[in-house]
Amino acid sequence: MSETPGSNEPRRIHLFLAGDSTVADYPPDKAPMAGWGQMLPFYLTDDVVVENHAANGRSSKSFVQEGRLERIREQIQEGDYLFVQFAHNDEKPHGTGPFTTFQEYLKQYIDGARHRGATPVLVTPVHRRLFEDGKLKMSHGEYPAAIVQLAEREEVPLIDLMARTQSLYESLGEEGSKRLFVWLRPGEHPNYPEGVQDNTHFHECGAKEVARLVVEEMLRIGLPLAEYVRFPL
Repeated sequence: MSETPGSNEPRRIHLFLAGDSTVADYPPDKAPMAGWGQMLPFYLTDDVVVENHAANGRSSKSFVQEGRLERIREQIQEGDYLFVQFAHNDEKPHGTGPFTTFQEYLKQYIDGARHRGATPVLVTPVHRRLFEDGKLKMSHGEYPAAIVQLAEREEVPLIDLMARTQSLYESLGEEGSKRLFVWLRPGEHPNYPEGVQDNTHFHECGAKEVARLVVEEMLRIGLPLAEYVRFPL
């Protein structure tokens, strides 16, 4: 780790997150809703600072257009990491095309991190909880394949969170997997007095489970950042 300017203390590694609502931090008035990025610090030592820039409703395109990627570029330094997970909002009419503009925008994240001496990591999107005959429906179209293709072409580390969440949800089943998401009965939580049935956004316990999958994948692919994982998981 490099030294912090004006100090003899080594600068901690910063892990930047770019993504959508499934990654983002949530304020107390939205609890128990949480993104997996919000729970990532539970699994990493104090040598790593998680900088979660993910935001609700953002696509790879809108994140760039709003200047959010530029803010990361201004802060990220040599030895840092940038994890990028998009697709949920790129799939919408105002979004991007999987093998065209989606990849073009993702390459901006890759190039921006590398220009600053940081390591970009692409992450396939988490599944929505949509079951059919006991199996998850594939709701992300060609976007995951576009991410995998780009990671191979650009020689970027890949965390296949889509595959991992599919295994997790299906292992719990259609009913059991509800606990990972914000499924609340009327009156069960003061933030959702009328109840809610959300198959996209995670309950805090679900966000923590998915963050654990991210860390397991870091270990599996041999990402140097895994040196700072807290054990046991």
